[in-house]
Amino acid sequence: MPERKTLARAERDKKQGKSASTQAGEFVREQIDHVREGKHGVRSAKQAVAIGLSEARRSGVKVPTKSTASKTTKKKAKQDEAKASRGATKSAKRSAATTRALKRESTAGASKRALSGQARTAASKRTSTDRSAAARKAAQTKGAAGRSAAARKAARTRAANRQAQAR
Repeated sequence: MPERKTLARAERDKKQGKSASTQAGEFVREQIDHVREGKHGVRSAKQAVAIGLSEARRSGVKVPTKSTASKTTKKKAKQDEAKASRGATKSAKRSAATTRALKRESTAGASKRALSGQARTAASKRTSTDRSAAARKAAQTKGAAGRSAAARKAARTRAANRQAQAR
């Protein structure tokens, strides 16, 4: 069951008109925090993301499944969406069994290294056009002050990198 804070943040994102993936990101962040706190473990960063997305769908966030997703994943997503509309209570026995199984797993799946590796793999599967379009959209939503700050930061980074190369 997601924490009240997570549900509130996702609700705020929805009211602000943010995308479903942004709303779902709150649930993914919560899962990563849980793993880092040692509440349970995961086999990989991908599993932590999957659990977060599943919780998001069960909480009513309309996250679309990827067209490349497997039949099993699409079926699970459909079940989660149905659960959200039904509003059925979670089975205590199944919930406890899941937690017990996850407690046996490692917490390395939520490490910075594992998450950055997962992000890199996910990004490499996208086309350069797609990545470029996402960056352009992000720059637009930043606003003038945000763009200006980002440009200053980039200039500082370039200068620092040039200095490091000179040594």
